[in-house]
Amino acid sequence: MAKFPSDEWLQALNDKLNSDEKYAQVARNWEGDMIFLIEPGGTVTRTTRWYIDLWHGKCRGVAVLGEDEEKKSTFTLRGPYENYVRLLKSEIDPMQALLTRKIGLQGNMAMLMRNVPTVLDFVRCCREVTDTFESAS
Repeated sequence: MAKFPSDEWLQALNDKLNSDEKYAQVARNWEGDMIFLIEPGGTVTRTTRWYIDLWHGKCRGVAVLGEDEEKKSTFTLRGPYENYVRLLKSEIDPMQALLTRKIGLQGNMAMLMRNVPTVLDFVRCCREVTDTFESAS
């Protein structure tokens, strides 16, 4: 388990996604990579940019992106740090967070809506690798 957001957290998520049998089954048909933009809040003073490549129930790779580094992806999720914390603490539902724009989405919302079990299980894996947060939010 790791502190969110950190490079260790991102690597722990990669390891979890590649070892979790339930995720492998639920996400077996998923094809889509994503960029996470975590905007400053609390004691987090800079934007965190992560790339996560998900393919057929596995994570093919993760990367911390530089401030000006360009990367194309199927989805980009963007939101303030506090909303990611609320999501990871189960204070807001993942789909509700997207539909109410607590977490913004660039990409095909219909694809996510057709794959709600995959989205929910991905978030479960995120929650399971999180033990602390950068600040008390």
